[in-house]
Amino acid sequence: MERQRRRSLILEVAVVAAIALLLIFVMPVVLSSFRLNLLGRFLAFAIAALGIDLIWGYTGLLSLGHGIFFGLGGYAIAMHLKLQVPQNELPDFMGLYGVTELPWFWQPFESFPFAVAAVLIIPALLAALLGYLVFRNRIRGVYFSILTQAATIVFFNFFNGQQKLFNGTNGLTNFQTILGANVSAQPTLRGFYILTVVFLVATYALCRWLTSKRFGRLLMAIRDDESRVRFSGYDPTEFKVLVFAVSAGLAGIAGALYTLQSGSASPRAMDIAFSIEMVIWVAVGGRASLVGAVLGALLVNFARTFLSEQFAEVWLFFQGALFLIVVTVLPDGLVGWLRSQGILQLGRRKQLVTYPSLEENPEVESERQSVGARGEGLDS
Repeated sequence: MERQRRRSLILEVAVVAAIALLLIFVMPVVLSSFRLNLLGRFLAFAIAALGIDLIWGYTGLLSLGHGIFFGLGGYAIAMHLKLQVPQNELPDFMGLYGVTELPWFWQPFESFPFAVAAVLIIPALLAALLGYLVFRNRIRGVYFSILTQAATIVFFNFFNGQQKLFNGTNGLTNFQTILGANVSAQPTLRGFYILTVVFLVATYALCRWLTSKRFGRLLMAIRDDESRVRFSGYDPTEFKVLVFAVSAGLAGIAGALYTLQSGSASPRAMDIAFSIEMVIWVAVGGRASLVGAVLGALLVNFARTFLSEQFAEVWLFFQGALFLIVVTVLPDGLVGWLRSQGILQLGRRKQLVTYPSLEENPEVESERQSVGARGEGLDS
């Protein structure tokens, strides 16, 4: 069994490495600059989808507020980019609203290392604080979803109404340079794309490592029967806070990578509709499946791009219909259906059995088939 597990792991690593090399070396040659930039943004979405899969697919906590963390990550790197101006000058939008001095909380973002750390730490700390307050009171299920949605409304209205601090509805745009390089130059955008691929692979590896260890099995136990986990001596609160913070940190990284490639950070990322859209990516690809989360994010967004170009006014109906079809016909998502048909085995974990030696014993298997045949004979 150990040999088979190792062989499966090597195969998975080889497939992931091959796809990463394909994305880095082949796609830039095949796709136009516009389509490549679009692919880079969708790969950033895939990082956020992996985080949602951790909290929803594996832990059973449906978060409808991940747009907050995605937006915070985007704003963190965008604030650094807006400060790339001559000394003693302010970001352009502040002058329009009569701001004469840089707000105190903007000042640390002049440092690139601080901004990069903030991309991960601010969403993670916010999620840890929110999660601790929620989970210690044993709030879960639909109440947790409602709370995360309410938080989304608060953050959206806050960033949307702060013209002097964040340029309100327009958000932070018109970036010039990063580390001395022109942000909108093609070589820089290519670098952002490659960086996104690298982070996606690293995120996949992190999530695979987390979910394949005891930590992952505990998350699934919390999802399936939290009371039994508590009776077993574990405190589910700590694990839920931790996985919520990790998930939020991944959303923050995704938001920063998306901002670098889209050239803007706006409150629309914190809109409720966007948070729900994130959940749809995972639902379409398949819950509790890392491959499904990535696949769902890419498929839904490419479908949105294609259909919105061809049928701009009715795209939302397509999106709603897609979600309904998946929920009613394919409850395990596309990857779940492919696995049930034996078409896709990548990343699939072997079902746990209590006594592996008995499961592999040919005499036990023969006896089991014999009993099954006798049972069918009695039924007929």
